[in-house]
Amino acid sequence: MKRVKWFVHPVLIFILSIAALGASLFLYIYWYLEVSTGLQRIIMKYGLDPAQFFEIKTWVVIVVLSILVGLILTGVFTIFVYNEKTQRLYRMQRNFINSFTHELKTPVASLRLYLDTFCRYHLPREDQLRYLEFMSHDVDRLLANIDRILDLARIESGNCQKERECVEIVGMVEEFCEHNADLFRGCDIAIHNPSRSRPCYWINRPLFEMLLMNLFTNAIKYNQSDHPRIEIAFVERKNGLDIRIADNGMGIEKGETKKIFRKFYQAGRPEDMTAKGTGLGLYLVAQVAQIHQARVAAESPGPGRGSTFILRMPPAVRGVEAA
Repeated sequence: MKRVKWFVHPVLIFILSIAALGASLFLYIYWYLEVSTGLQRIIMKYGLDPAQFFEIKTWVVIVVLSILVGLILTGVFTIFVYNEKTQRLYRMQRNFINSFTHELKTPVASLRLYLDTFCRYHLPREDQLRYLEFMSHDVDRLLANIDRILDLARIESGNCQKERECVEIVGMVEEFCEHNADLFRGCDIAIHNPSRSRPCYWINRPLFEMLLMNLFTNAIKYNQSDHPRIEIAFVERKNGLDIRIADNGMGIEKGETKKIFRKFYQAGRPEDMTAKGTGLGLYLVAQVAQIHQARVAAESPGPGRGSTFILRMPPAVRGVEAA
């Protein structure tokens, strides 16, 4: 979780609000008791017009008290907003715990069922191989969820690998798709590089591959098409490079395109416990992009019309040979 800056910390704002309230009460009592008595003595001593002095004093009191009341209201409003954000984060965390528990419990229950079947029955070799394949899939699912939690802890603690290498990024994405072809079996993946350029970047390879894996996995996971498709396009811009990863999946609601990168956030109502995933994949994508001085954004024409994730890379490395 990101640290709150000291000058906007809710506890400090609350203390300042109380201090402003106390100051306003003190000034009110001081001016109307002590100052009024002093002014009356001066007026009586020099025979001055009392109406002129008390009118000026009244306006000064009104202005000062108005400023103090404004500060108090601002502090109360800030605390209210912070409390609302805290409550929303709590709901998201609760949703995450329920979703993650489901993500862990389901494959474990499936593995136990298959193991019980192996123990109780003598199965033909063909059925054994089929069940073993299902069990392997469940183990992969468990490992993927555990890896997400470990990656999250590693990145947020600042203990992630900082070693980088100069990488030709187009070739790296092509190599990633080739090496993980088995994981994306049944999905058509096309890579487009219209400019034919091969820009180089200082990349932390394991982290960047994790970013790609999360984006690709989401494109396949949230896809109801008989033929899932992912199109990767490298589009040069004036001050960098855009890597556009488009799919023909379920799409995203217009109001969700920015929210989906929040920690624990899942599209739909916060109380909806039936959503897939843990709400960490795209948050990790955003964090890894930030580590590489890049930004990630999402676009979608709407539900059922696919989505596009744009990774906006900074200017490429010049004059350095890629590894």
